[in-house]
Amino acid sequence: MIWRVASYIYQEISNVLLSKSIERMRKRLKRTKGICSCSSPRCINHSTFNWYEQDLWTYIARFLDGRSLVMLGATNKWFNSVIMQDCIWKFTCLRDLQVPDPCHVAFSWSKLYASVVDGSHSFIFRQQEKHIDWMRIGAFSFDSEVAFLSQRMSASVKIPKQENIDDMLQSYGSCLLRKIKTGIWIADLQLVRCPVCDQEKCEGTMQMLDARHIELFLNQGFQDGSWDYELVGSHEIKKKVRGAYGAIFDFKYLTSKSTAGKTLFST
Repeated sequence: MIWRVASYIYQEISNVLLSKSIERMRKRLKRTKGICSCSSPRCINHSTFNWYEQDLWTYIARFLDGRSLVMLGATNKWFNSVIMQDCIWKFTCLRDLQVPDPCHVAFSWSKLYASVVDGSHSFIFRQQEKHIDWMRIGAFSFDSEVAFLSQRMSASVKIPKQENIDDMLQSYGSCLLRKIKTGIWIADLQLVRCPVCDQEKCEGTMQMLDARHIELFLNQGFQDGSWDYELVGSHEIKKKVRGAYGAIFDFKYLTSKSTAGKTLFST
């Protein structure tokens, strides 16, 4: 009983002391000044992202295809000035065609790229009435000015020694073609109307391996018709065959010891 009374008295005294402490704290807070905002100068953010950073967008452009580059260049004048840099279109063209750098070209890379992807083909400029359809095969590069053309792909293929193209074609079904323009070449497969076939089972169509230099369509002489094709040789196979083959090789690599296919070609 005594313990309970002492505990009760202690609790009452504690409550009185606590209430007095709270009252003194309230009075002290009323006398003190309220909380004020910091008056020191604001910190300047030096890491603000700059959307118009030329080096950044030049790097990003390396990962975009031609269509995306055109869309980005049409955004505003600043993007157009960045995207139209020739180095960007050169990288895009070489990347998409998977060919080495030819070092020198006569036209801007943006025009060269456009001539490759805009759907143009040889029969747009010549003999449109003979053309039916076409497809892109790919691109390749010429480092030398001599090409080896062959209608066979077998171990018996030999590089001819004659200088006359017709003689080479008749003897080997292949020939050497000189004065080839070095650089990038585009290969297409053309489906055209057969001009000479009179066989009953013939569907009246003919497939053609079409190879052209990447700069051809941009030359004014080709566009206005002052340049024309010249037949340098022909070879006709009259017997029936299972299939037709056509191949174009850079002669430099056929004669090089490091790149020549010894099992396919011999001199």
